[in-house]
Amino acid sequence: MEETPALAMGSRRNEDIALDLMKFIAMTTGYGRTSTSGVGFQGSGAAAKPEDYAAHLLELYGKCLAAVGKK
Repeated sequence: MEETPALAMGSRRNEDIALDLMKFIAMTTGYGRTSTSGVGFQGSGAAAKPEDYAAHLLELYGKCLAAVGKK
């Protein structure tokens, strides 16, 4: 019987790393956030609709995946 190659302990796929990176960036910066319920600077990068928010997150995921792939 042949064994299939398994991932080494501690190794992760680039897609998983990019997803974690995207979540971190989105949560810490409010990237593409739909509500503007804060006081102070209100950037114009906020999405008006949930569809726009999803599009922003998908764009961010693509950028994160490209960055992880270049390592």
